[in-house]
Amino acid sequence: MADTPRMIFVNLPVADLARSKAFYEALGFTNEPRFSDDTAAAMVWSDTIFVMILTRDKWKSFTDRPIAAPGSSEVSLALALGSREAVDAMVEAGGAAGGTADVNPVQDHGFMYGRDILDPDGHVWGPFWMDPAVANGDAPVPETAA
Repeated sequence: MADTPRMIFVNLPVADLARSKAFYEALGFTNEPRFSDDTAAAMVWSDTIFVMILTRDKWKSFTDRPIAAPGSSEVSLALALGSREAVDAMVEAGGAAGGTADVNPVQDHGFMYGRDILDPDGHVWGPFWMDPAVANGDAPVPETAA
């Protein structure tokens, strides 16, 4: 039997499923209808990374713990992209689709560049780019970044 690939499913409660689905599609995610219905949508980033957006009622069926209040800071989800331009394009697309661009200061360390966007439900996404030579260990991390 073949090994199952390691995968991650990020589950997020949302107030308006259709609005959130449109937001994630604007960022480049695609919907997987086999795992979506009127209470949840599977949004695919890659073969191994999925974001499950769940209505608050659906979310409550999984836990008795309270949903984080809007404006709280619970987690930041980073997405590696291929260029600075791709980072800017994702943040601008998300802002145009109901998110809040640059909710945190832009991070530019030369070899690494990142911006944060808040989705319509207050979840922070941090698209970033890193110089491939630094990421692969072919070049050192600049001392100014330490």
